[in-house]
Amino acid sequence: QVQLVESGGGLVQAGGSLRLSCTASGLIFSIYTMGWYRQAPGKQRELVAGIGSGGRINYADSVKGRFTISRDNAKNTVYLQMNSLKPEDTAVYYCNGRRDWVEYWGQGTQVTVSS
Repeated sequence: QVQLVESGGGLVQAGGSLRLSCTASGLIFSIYTMGWYRQAPGKQRELVAGIGSGGRINYADSVKGRFTISRDNAKNTVYLQMNSLKPEDTAVYYCNGRRDWVEYWGQGTQVTVSS
């Protein structure tokens, strides 16, 4: 049974930082592309950042220079370091693992940025 478990969300003031973690089990973590998505109320889910099995990274334009994605294959964990947070970053953040036509989602963690 595959599980992706996120942690690290919370309430932070604008300009602050948070680090999200997602630990996977039940899959060969190192061969999966891992990503962080977010969904704000009334909006579609969007990709925030992704990191491939080979380490290739991509970011949404809105978070470039502020967020950093990384992975630790020994710990089956992907991280999202979020700095200089803005109120518009408020959303539920979801971890995603994908390989070919197979993908898995975490349950989501709430990030709220107050102004």
